[in-house]
Amino acid sequence: MNDYISKTHRYGKIWMIVTLLLFLAIPTAICYHLGVSPKLGLIAKGLSTVALVFYPTAVLEVLTYSPLLGTGGTYLGFVTGNITNLKLPVALNSMESAGVDPNTEKGEIISTISIAVSSIVTTIIIAVSILAFYPVLHNITDPDSVFAPAFQQVTPALFGALCASYLAKHWRISILPIAVLVIVLLFNGTLGTGVLIPIGVVVSLVGAHLMYKKGMLK
Repeated sequence: MNDYISKTHRYGKIWMIVTLLLFLAIPTAICYHLGVSPKLGLIAKGLSTVALVFYPTAVLEVLTYSPLLGTGGTYLGFVTGNITNLKLPVALNSMESAGVDPNTEKGEIISTISIAVSSIVTTIIIAVSILAFYPVLHNITDPDSVFAPAFQQVTPALFGALCASYLAKHWRISILPIAVLVIVLLFNGTLGTGVLIPIGVVVSLVGAHLMYKKGMLK
């Protein structure tokens, strides 16, 4: 297992660097083709409005998601993206179905396989859907479309279904994080899931530890 983890880290770092270079290559190629270059002042101004939110969130996501996804799942998830909406629910649901816990050898394998399969299936579905729905896609996703309200509820529906089973099993642990998140949203209702989930995870861990120490959990 140690050899597996070591190789996963090595290849994971390599592909993270390759992916980052590919991401940067696209805007670089566009700028080169058009003969233009970005103005650093405008970039800094744009970053200043989002850096305070997204940079800490990026760090918190790694710290909170990694113990749940495992080594291989973390690299796969962060390279392929959409962790909050897809990769994390897939990994947790797969481990629950297999009857294994996160941060274990079996959990590591199940999480990695599930995220890999999810990435392949997602890529195939997106490719097929684009080809099939391209002629009518603008009619479905248009803000005035009758389907528009459904697209706005995809994330709440996904996490609602996933959360319901955990709330039923561990309702004592769920009271504190739900209460804290409700209070946070009352002060700032525009916070995204990338901020709310790390907050909920930290509060859940602290609350569960204190409840365990006080003998409130069996």
